[in-house]
Order: sequence, then structure tokens, then C-alpha cells
Amino acid sequence: MFNRRHFLAGATLAGLAAPAILRAEGGIFREFPFSLGVAAGDPASDGFVIWTRLAPDPMERHGGMPLANFPVDWEVASDSGFRDVVAKGTELARPELAHSVHVEVAGLQSDRPYYYRFTAGGERSLRGRARTLPAPGAKADALKFGVAGCQHFEAGFFGAYRHLAREDLAFVYHYGDFIYEYSEDYLFNTGLPTRPVRKHAFRALVDVTDFRNAYAQQLGDIDLQAARCTHAFLSSFDDHEIRNDWVSDIDNWKLGLEVNDPEAASPEVFMLKKQAAMQAWYEHMPVRKALLPRGGMVAMNREFRYGDLMAMQLLDTRQYRDDQPCDDGFKPACPGVFDKNAQVLGKAQEEWLGRNLAKGGATWNAFAQQVTMMSLDRRRKADEPEKIVNLDSWAGYEAPRERILSRMAGLKNNVVLTGDEHQNFCGDLVTKDKVVGAEFVATSISSGGDGSDKRNGTDLFLSQNPELKFANDQRGYIVCEVGREAWQTHFMVVDKVTTPVNNLSKRATGVVERDVAGIKMA
Repeated sequence: MFNRRHFLAGATLAGLAAPAILRAEGGIFREFPFSLGVAAGDPASDGFVIWTRLAPDPMERHGGMPLANFPVDWEVASDSGFRDVVAKGTELARPELAHSVHVEVAGLQSDRPYYYRFTAGGERSLRGRARTLPAPGAKADALKFGVAGCQHFEAGFFGAYRHLAREDLAFVYHYGDFIYEYSEDYLFNTGLPTRPVRKHAFRALVDVTDFRNAYAQQLGDIDLQAARCTHAFLSSFDDHEIRNDWVSDIDNWKLGLEVNDPEAASPEVFMLKKQAAMQAWYEHMPVRKALLPRGGMVAMNREFRYGDLMAMQLLDTRQYRDDQPCDDGFKPACPGVFDKNAQVLGKAQEEWLGRNLAKGGATWNAFAQQVTMMSLDRRRKADEPEKIVNLDSWAGYEAPRERILSRMAGLKNNVVLTGDEHQNFCGDLVTKDKVVGAEFVATSISSGGDGSDKRNGTDLFLSQNPELKFANDQRGYIVCEVGREAWQTHFMVVDKVTTPVNNLSKRATGVVERDVAGIKMA
């Protein structure tokens, strides 16, 4: 928050175009203005985005900032001591965007680390670090990156992020569920009610102020800040950034297993909520200004190329998808699952994907997206008579699923990266009895609580899904090591999330050999 004298002076001077005066006057903030940390994202061969948000009192309205533009100086250096500053400038933090700053840094050298920091009102942020990518088409022999997501604040601490911060990575793909839109007054993961590890500030999120405060509370976690200031993030979103199982303009909230919940919003009302949620998402993610919401929509799908080694297509499986068939949930397939006109990516995004895949030029084709592409039998009890599918995954949409798998059949070295499930597993992608790719599903950072090595019924789950190679129910993240001849995915798990400090171990490694579709376990 501000000292009252400075607050009033700042509000007055802002109306008189006085940023230079404000910048010259130190000690303007009573509390540290960079309380939500710093982050970098969307790396390219010549730069990346750097982000921060001025929030001296993050849980107060407007983060404790006045309703005025505020200048933020930024620097990028080739060394951690900032003796060689290679780029710098000033960006205005605007109240309309919660005083967030998105600087698109360009003109840097390819394939090397840089350091960045911000200064505002006489205060300096912590130092961040990010790597640029190799130039498109340049020879690249090795890549190591992380995949993480699903971080329910109430379900556990984010200690896994502290371990992720210590990894030597080029970047991190975050598959979504950065926040959760509801509070769990009790958790039932063990079959008995338990208190949440820590509490959300609000039981439900309705308007942009609510969503901003949810991100502010989340980003107050120092372990999450550690990961974001150490690695560039490729940011995505799934459902809980807005509402559980939403697609398109449809509010699919279901209380328990009930369907057609009368509390679900009409499309018109839901789009207002979506607009607020997407604005708050943009305000807190290190993404380019091209992703600024327009009419509640975010152009989230984009391509990243790591030299000639990997082309990654970051897909959006929420905004353009048709409603889940069979009233959603985990249940046997109904005729709607086989609707030939159903969409997951939408026609425009699917055409965009096809054009990118046709370019070639990379050894590995990576598909970074949110929901499981394998069509798995979800039965975990022997007395369940017929196949059960997850209708919120690609398994609920057989026609578009088959179209994507058919595209993969014409390519080599396809790897799909997925989240959402709150568990680790991996397996082969199969169409017409042909293996066309591999899928690695990353577990959650905290959602689901401590977990265990195996969920009940895992042996049955594996036996009735021969394409599955591994399943595990612990928390953590995955690390992908990509080389010319093989892709290795390491499942990194923590022993618990109900305590702030935990222990990390490598639970398993899945390997995809070049030009050999499918996974083998190391």
C-alpha cells in the first residue's frame, strides 16, 4: 500500500502527466510492489515476454494501487549482475489491466539465457531468468523442458514447483488449471472428510475482481514464484480458470454428478463471466499482447519451434469445442460420442494445425494440449459391465479424435503432452490398429492431495487398456529430454503435498525412439 501523502500526490500528478516526477521520488510504496513476483514466457529465438504486476497490497481492490497509470522500468542483461544490460525501457502499468506489465523483448541472441528485472517507485523486483530458443531451422541436438499444471491451492502446497525451479530447463509448458474457481470446505480424497490444507479467499468467483484476487492469492505462493522467475512459461488454460468442464459458451457446472444444474448460467451470462476470467488470466500470465482477450476470447493456440529438433503445437481444447455428449461425466458412450460433425478444436484451429504440420522441418512433432487423447476404458472395478469413458476428454468426440490421429499417421515422431487427470500415465495412440504416436499425461502439482503410488483398481485399469504403459497417482511434474534419436519423459513425483516441504524422486521414464511409434518404459 501507499503512504497517504505519496498516494494523494501520485493520484494528482498522474493526471498532470507526471510519471517522471513519480519515478524520481523513491520510497513511494509502503509495501513491496512486486509481491506477485516476475515471470517470462512465450520465448522466441530473439526474445521473450517479461511480466510483472504492481500490487503492494495484492488482496485489496486494485492491488492497493491508485486508479492511474504508473511507469515501470525494465532491464534485460546477459549476466546475472546486470553489468551488461542489452535492452531496457519503460512500460506503463495501467489500472484497466490491474497494473500488469507485458513487455515483448526482441533483438536478443538465440539459444542463450538472459536475466531481467523491473523498477517502480524506487523499488526493484527480484531477478528473473529466461532462455531464448534456437533460430528456426538451426541445428539443435538436445532439448530439456518441463510440463506442469493443476494446482489447487486448498488441496496442497506447491513444493513441487520449488523442485521444478532447480531443474535445468529451456522452458515449462503449463497445461492449465492455474487457479480453481471454487472452494472446497471439505476434501474427501481419503473417503473421510478432511479440512483443506489452506483456504481460498472466496468460495466462488463471479466478477473480474474475484478472479484477480484468486490469482493474487495463488501467486503469493513463493514456490510458484520460484518456478516462474527461473523458467520461461508457455501458458495455457483449461477449465478451472473459469468453470469446471466449460466448453465454448456453455456453463457445464454440475453439482456432484447431477446434470442440467439449474445454477448453470445462460450462454449470455456465462460469456460475461468468461470475459472477466479471461481478462484476469491475461493480466497474470507472461503472454504476448496478441493474447489480450477480445470479446472474452483468447487466441491461445500458437506454435513454438526449437531449431530443427521440435515443432510444438500449443492447442486450445476448450473455446471451440462442442458440448460434451451424454451429459458429460465418466459413463458408457452414447450415440453422441460418434457424432461426425462434432468439434474439439473447431474448424479454423484444425486447419491452422494442418498447415503447421505440413511445413515439416523438425524431427519431433509435439502436441501440447489439455485433455487426454487416448480413448481409455475407465473401469476400475471388476463388476462394471461395459466400457466407461471420460466424456470431457477426446474419447467423447470420436470423429475429431480420428481426424487428428489420421494426420499423425502421415507423420513421424508424434508426441502428445496432456494434463487434467491429476495422475501420471502414458501410452500409445492407436488408429485402425496402427500406433501413430505417444501420449504422456502429467500429474498435478497439488490437485488431488498427497495421492499414492497407485489408485484403487489401477491393475484392472492397465489390463483393460493394452495401449497404456504406466499409471501413477502421485503429485509432481514431468521433464522431457528430447534428442535426435529418442524422446525421454521422466515422471517426477513428490512424497506429499500436505506439508510445505517435500521430497522429490523419479518414479518412471517413458521412451519414444526416433521413427518408432509408441512408448517403451526404461
